[in-house]
Amino acid sequence: MTTMKTGSINRRILFADLAWCGVAFFAAISARYSFSLPAERIATHVLWPFLAAAAVIWIFLSFWMKLDCFHGGWRLSAVVSQIFLAEVCLMSLLLTASYLRREYVSRLVLSYFGILMFVGFICIRYVARLLLEASYRNGDVRRVVIAGNGRIARELALKISRHPEMVCKVVGFLFPDGEGNLSALDSEGGVAVPTVGVVDLLSAQRADDLILALPATLPEVLTLASRCRDRGINVSFVPQPYELYLSKPTLLDLDGIPLLELREASASDLFFQGKRLADILIGTALSIIALPILLSAGAVLRWAKGRAFRWETRCGQYGVSFRMLRLNVDRHSSDVTPFERALESMSITELPQLWNVLRGEMSLVGPRPESQDRVKRYSEWQQRRLTVKPGLTGLAQVHGLRDQSSSEEKTRFDLQYILHPSAITDISILLQTLWTLTVRLFQYPWLTAAAVEPRQTELNNQAVPQFLQETLERAHRS
Repeated sequence: MTTMKTGSINRRILFADLAWCGVAFFAAISARYSFSLPAERIATHVLWPFLAAAAVIWIFLSFWMKLDCFHGGWRLSAVVSQIFLAEVCLMSLLLTASYLRREYVSRLVLSYFGILMFVGFICIRYVARLLLEASYRNGDVRRVVIAGNGRIARELALKISRHPEMVCKVVGFLFPDGEGNLSALDSEGGVAVPTVGVVDLLSAQRADDLILALPATLPEVLTLASRCRDRGINVSFVPQPYELYLSKPTLLDLDGIPLLELREASASDLFFQGKRLADILIGTALSIIALPILLSAGAVLRWAKGRAFRWETRCGQYGVSFRMLRLNVDRHSSDVTPFERALESMSITELPQLWNVLRGEMSLVGPRPESQDRVKRYSEWQQRRLTVKPGLTGLAQVHGLRDQSSSEEKTRFDLQYILHPSAITDISILLQTLWTLTVRLFQYPWLTAAAVEPRQTELNNQAVPQFLQETLERAHRS
């Protein structure tokens, strides 16, 4: 539907990155040598291979790590963490090459080069985001109508709203009724329309795309798709059943017959062994750093409440229960002290779970563990959260979701993490968690309980336009 538009944005960002590499290269040389280049101090031709190598490496990293930074939804913390990791890889290779070369290369030039590229790459993506927002404000977007009223349609609308690079806006829904007709739902409310009149309605609404997200293919829908194509309205569809997309789909073309190949999303044993080793090494280091904080907080809680820590039963990998350790602070309670509220806001209450990480019951990154009562109410879709070890932090948490958020909302992000396991993703989530906690630290002087909940609601709904929220609520009731 929007492959050409998205691909164009990706190419433009990559082109801007490469152009900035050249600017940063000359700026780094100028800054190092006080804007003069005496021949006796440096042979500038020595540095040209490093610029060429940097460009080639960055092109590879851009495709491998999806450095347009719109994959999974645009967020500044994700942009910074992804660019930082890619920059570390790039500079490590360049510094290693400079060490192995016999000719002298200024390490300070390479350092300036790396810093300038890091700042420039982030600015390029921020400007790209601003330009996309301007397109939305000016109405220069593709108007999308979704045919469907189930979870597939809701998921599709939410994902479109979280991907500004698609330059699409959901303007309405079509709902099949029991008699084979379609009812339209737009920003003005529900409108009953015969199937034969739906195409006229779509044309009147200036719809550019129709996405079919129906659990079954109705004859009326096939007729509608044919008439839409005749009117110049693009038609896309979501193959059924949606639940199969808990695997990785690959579209194959067998002499004109589309085949959707589904593969189980799983990483290699080497990845999980490396992940476990990282849990032990990083968990041990974090435990040493966190120990003075936990001892101080525990002493205050012991004096105030008679007990510093508590054990809570949670469901781990494959639904096996375990006892999770945390500070003795009542969550989501109005009867807490400012000190306890600060511990909860900064997630210091969860630091004792480093013990569970070292014991192998949890990992540093993964879906947050939930209580047995919640797990008993899981749908089959949500059960997939239990296929990996629970984590101290996860993709849902860096998107602003916490324990009080719905399991379905968290599952969207947790399954996105499970379908794309990688060490780069884990490191990025850890960096984003550090970013989130730092932002909270500077925001907190210090939030009241009344201010926390509206902020959480804002975080949960910030990517969803008001019309879309209201539309989805009506769709869900239908």
